Amino acid sequence: MCFTVSFEGKAINAVKEHLKTYPELKMQGEFNQLYYLVSGFSHPKLPVFKYKSVEISEWGLIPSFASNEENAEELANMTLNARSDTIHQKPSFKNSINKYRCILPLDGFYEWQHNGKTKQPYYIYPSDETVFYMGCIFNTWINKQTGELRDTFSIITTDANPLMAEIHNTKRRMPLIIPKSSIEAWVDPTTDIALVNQMMKPYSTELMKAHTISTDAGNSRKNRNIPEIKNRVDVIETLF
Repeated sequence: MCFTVSFEGKAINAVKEHLKTYPELKMQGEFNQLYYLVSGFSHPKLPVFKYKSVEISEWGLIPSFASNEENAEELANMTLNARSDTIHQKPSFKNSINKYRCILPLDGFYEWQHNGKTKQPYYIYPSDETVFYMGCIFNTWINKQTGELRDTFSIITTDANPLMAEIHNTKRRMPLIIPKSSIEAWVDPTTDIALVNQMMKPYSTELMKAHTISTDAGNSRKNRNIPEIKNRVDVIETLF
């Protein structure tokens, strides 16, 4: 799965580059927060690329059928990820995959390898030192009691590639990563759904790197939003 990510300098530059490439797009909202490590369960607000805009969106998709704020919060904890193999069937996701797709740029993400009773965290990042473009879906939920609009998103997951199967050795899943050349097609709501389905596949292992990091990455009682959190710590043999 993908519940913990890094959004920092490279991702911010990717947002700026995207806005320069498509000058007709407008940035809806402001963003100046660096997240060296942030959990989806804290529901951070992050910039996502949409068809006609770049918007600050909350991680944890709230489906339109959420009846009230309490129900919305409960659902948001269950929708940080959307599985590619069931996305067309799940009531929370099936409308969004057809019409409401977006991209989340990230410096990298974190995953935990299980070794008996211990869990070893890894930091995973692009081998070319650029960014990952995560394939996501979104929905704008309206609180019928207050009229508040909340723009929310989920990261899609796929089967793991060989690298991620080695790291995420229990679930064997990984986030959907979209090639930069396919961003425009992914966010376009008129893209044929057959092409969308073809895009939902594991990313190439050769385009990713990973290394072990401190177990402090899993300790929520410590300050994990620091640059050093993703530093290499050779606890076990580094992969690739």
